[in-house]
Amino acid sequence: MRTQKKSLYMGMGMMVSFTVVLVLLFAPLVNGHNALEYLDNLYNSISKGSAYYIPKIKEDVRAAGSREIALNIKVDSEVQAAQIGQLLGKSGVMARPDGAELAVEGDLAKILMSALADADTMYENAGDQITAAYGYEERRVMYNWWRTLKALEYSLNKQERFSDAKLITLVQAKAVETSYNYYGIKSENIGDKYGIVFISLVFYVFYTLWYGFGILYLFEGMGLQLGH
Repeated sequence: MRTQKKSLYMGMGMMVSFTVVLVLLFAPLVNGHNALEYLDNLYNSISKGSAYYIPKIKEDVRAAGSREIALNIKVDSEVQAAQIGQLLGKSGVMARPDGAELAVEGDLAKILMSALADADTMYENAGDQITAAYGYEERRVMYNWWRTLKALEYSLNKQERFSDAKLITLVQAKAVETSYNYYGIKSENIGDKYGIVFISLVFYVFYTLWYGFGILYLFEGMGLQLGH
């Protein structure tokens, strides 16, 4: 009985202290953010720093050389077709919108390098430069790039130009998508935040065990046992 009481009190104490810490984790104590939001932002910043592939992709596009294309692509709307025509025009490629479709002729390398340049600008969180260049919201510009590359990939696969389509997919996934998803997030090097990362991981393991042992002692104090 004494052992059960000791386990019960220990379990109750651990669960109460666990709850207090949990409340503190959700309190806005770190620059107006709670600890979970702070760590989420930190890990997003670190992952952004490790997902910057744009310089390497530019090298791949240059190595592939000039790639002349002549094809039709279909997009979401007439308005988007006009905006994409503007994107491609600034890339030095001929694009003639007709409703929600465009006839595209020119060098694929120029298109990809232009998309990479805008993705690089977005990756640096300089979206105002994108807006100034095209006259509308920067996220919409990057979505139009994504939609353009998707349509080009589809058409080139139909022409059985698989290597060109693969290069487009690389630019789309590793540059345009990442720059869009990480826009507004400050890039951090994990080496600069090693201490915080280490402490947060150790705390996560400790806090999980804290909860598990609290439940275990609480149940033991209540006379419940696990068996098989």
